[in-house]
Amino acid sequence: MNTITEAGKSILNFWSWFIDQIMQPAWDNYFYWLIGISLFVYALEIIIPWRKGQALIRKDFFLDAFYMFFNYFFFYMVGFAAIAYLGEHFTLELSRSLGLGDLWFIHLNELPIAVQLLIYFIIVDFTHFCVHNLLHKVPWLWAFHKVHHSVEEMGFAAHLRYHWMENVVYKSISFLPIAIIGGFNLEFVFIVHIIQTTIGHLNHANIKLNYGPLKYILNNPEMHIWHHSKELPAGVHGVNFGISLSIWDYIFKTNHIPHSGRDIKLGFDQVETYPDTFIQQSIEPFKRKK
Repeated sequence: MNTITEAGKSILNFWSWFIDQIMQPAWDNYFYWLIGISLFVYALEIIIPWRKGQALIRKDFFLDAFYMFFNYFFFYMVGFAAIAYLGEHFTLELSRSLGLGDLWFIHLNELPIAVQLLIYFIIVDFTHFCVHNLLHKVPWLWAFHKVHHSVEEMGFAAHLRYHWMENVVYKSISFLPIAIIGGFNLEFVFIVHIIQTTIGHLNHANIKLNYGPLKYILNNPEMHIWHHSKELPAGVHGVNFGISLSIWDYIFKTNHIPHSGRDIKLGFDQVETYPDTFIQQSIEPFKRKK
C-alpha cells in the first residue's frame, strides 16, 4: 500500500512540475527547450531543405507534433511517473534482497565533471542502441515500433512519433545504467536529454548534414534516413540503430549508407494501409493478427 501511495505522489509531483514548466520559463525548463530546439531545426528545414520538393507542412506534420508533446509530457501524467517509480522501487528491492546493495558498480564522484557527463552519456546511449535493436528484432516489440516507421516524409517532429509503449520499454531499461552508476550528478539526466533531443530532431530533419569526419561518431540525417528506408538488405531486420552516436553501428557492423538517401522511399511493406491517426496507431499493436 505504501508503494502505491508513493507512486500516486509521483504522479502529483509530476503534474506540479509540468505546470511549473509552462508557467516559469527558465534555462532548466525542458518544455521551452523542446519548443526552442523544434523551432531552430524547423528553421533549418525551411532555409536549407534537402528535399526541396517536400512541403513545409509535410504529410502528418500535425500528427507528429501531437506525438511530440504527448510522449514527452502528457504520457507521464497518465501513468508513467508511477510506472517509473514502481520499476525503480522493485529493482532496488530485488538487488538488496540478493545482497547486491544499490547495484552501483561504477563510482564517478572523484572524476572531473566533464568526464562524468561523458561516461554517463556513453552508457545511456549504448543502452538505447541495444534497446533499439530489440525493437526491430523482437516481433511483439516491432509491432509497437512500427508506429515510428510509419513515417513516409521525414521532418524534425517525426523524431517523436512513437507508440507510448516505447516510453515504458526505453525508460524502464534506461534505469539500469543509472542503477549501476554511483555518485553521478542528477543534472546529467537533463543535459543528456537535451543533447539527445537535439540530435534526434536533426537526424529526422529535412536537411543535408553528416558532420564530415565526425559522422563515424555522431548519428546524422544522411545516415538515419536509411534506418527508415523501405528497402533493406535481404535478411536484415534493420540498419543504423544508433540514437545519438553512430559509432555503435560501425563497431557492430550495422551501418548502411549505400548512396544518397535523399529520395528513397520510407516506411515498410504496405505502410500505405497502416492506420494514420493517433488513436488507431495506439490500438494497432494490440490487435491479434491472423
